[in-house]
Amino acid sequence: MKKKGFVATLLMVFAASMLLSACGGGNDSKTITFWTPLTGDDGAYMDEIVKQYNATNPEIKVKHVITSDMYTKISTVLNSGKGVPDLAIIHADRVPGFAKQGVLEPIESAIKGQPEIKQDNYLPQAWSTGNVGGTQYTVPLDIHSNVMYYNKDLLKKYNAESILDDNVVTIDEMLSLKGKLAPDEYVVNDALLGWVILAQVQDLGGDIQENGKPAVNTPVMKQAFENVKKIADAGLMTPFGEDGYLMFQSGKVLFSTDGTWSSTAHAKVEGLNFGVTNVYSPTADKFTNRASSHLFAMFKNDKRTDEKEAGIGAFLEFVREHSLEWAKAGQIVASKQVNESPEYKQFMQSFFTSNDQETKSLYIYTYEYYPYVAEAVDTYCADIVRGNVDLDETLQKMQKFVEDKIAESSKQSTK
Repeated sequence: MKKKGFVATLLMVFAASMLLSACGGGNDSKTITFWTPLTGDDGAYMDEIVKQYNATNPEIKVKHVITSDMYTKISTVLNSGKGVPDLAIIHADRVPGFAKQGVLEPIESAIKGQPEIKQDNYLPQAWSTGNVGGTQYTVPLDIHSNVMYYNKDLLKKYNAESILDDNVVTIDEMLSLKGKLAPDEYVVNDALLGWVILAQVQDLGGDIQENGKPAVNTPVMKQAFENVKKIADAGLMTPFGEDGYLMFQSGKVLFSTDGTWSSTAHAKVEGLNFGVTNVYSPTADKFTNRASSHLFAMFKNDKRTDEKEAGIGAFLEFVREHSLEWAKAGQIVASKQVNESPEYKQFMQSFFTSNDQETKSLYIYTYEYYPYVAEAVDTYCADIVRGNVDLDETLQKMQKFVEDKIAESSKQSTK
């Protein structure tokens, strides 16, 4: 290697090590280093929660580190054993894989001094998604879900308000609006279309795995795509390649299938008169809002002391009691103390904990290889729904995509 190239390589290694050192933690006995992937506006709300906690003058304070590409960095620090954070927020679909790899610490060691941090005090599916093989690895912060916003003014304009009488909008009800809208207006956009498809799979009684094996090329998945494709074929979905999310905000779309977190952005749009309901369904008998969860977790770290673990428990108890701030980010707060409070009712997402049926509609996939299935669906769903590709051939391609990803990950784990 030439000297110039060698020096450049050394500088890159040094820069990377400094970055991980800055982001990492475990060395300061009086600071809990807390990594999150909250790179959007939600990061500021978490900053505020941490600030409020530190203002109580705890013995061990929390340092919130927003970490872009967090999962890549987590893999790096775990492999090196240096700079592993004391606490992190991970997504629900990551728990099974991390648990299988043996890189998560059971959360019990941190919460044993906090009797109120228990399953009964959290939304059930948010708590249970952190349990693998009978071991609890996480404490939930929230459920963030695919939901459906509606434009009140457009529904009134087309005398379609009765569609919302039962809070279940069916595909047939959407199709009934064909030919009734202005040429530049649409019934629904394609926001989070992959999430919509995965909700339809549940509505149809299917799943994405069978006996631990990925189940993508299935009759149920095909039916889910065909049902949604009917809307696009009828010309009722926003045009392919257009930003349907912005079209909803501009007042040209009746329904937008984006996320709970979008309520804050929609509320800032002057003149947008909107509400929220469940994602559309094939029938009125069942509806599903495909969801995930942000979860507090501890990666294995030899430098994390018992005192720090107790401090983590104290912080998680503070969050359980004071996470109304997190509702401002548009999230469905997992703590029942918060989501059952009168103050929480002012937030639009409180609709999804307003009764048992709504709460049960929040479905979190916990299949170990869910991330690969979701990647396949997200990659191909727009082209399938728009009729740009053959459905049967593409389902076969998607199945192979997932199987190849699983084989690749299995090969890497055995190295």
